Amino acid sequence: MRPQAPEMVTLKIPRLLYERLQQLIEDTGFRSVTEFTTYVLRDLASQPVPEKRETRRSAARRKKISSRMTQAELKAARERLRELGYL
Repeated sequence: MRPQAPEMVTLKIPRLLYERLQQLIEDTGFRSVTEFTTYVLRDLASQPVPEKRETRRSAARRKKISSRMTQAELKAARERLRELGYL
């Protein structure tokens, strides 16, 4: 029984990027842009996922919302979210 090849999908990138990658991999041992791209993406995917940082926009939105709600309302909302399992 022959081992099955992994299922593949198509990833579309701009042609200029593809051509630039072709130039980059010349004389490197990579046989194709696909092989190189797979190598790079596997390396990237093997890294730990960084924790999401709060952006300025989300911080501003949170500040705007919290300034509209009283402390009691915030406490009640947090309690309800905790009861629902979100916190």
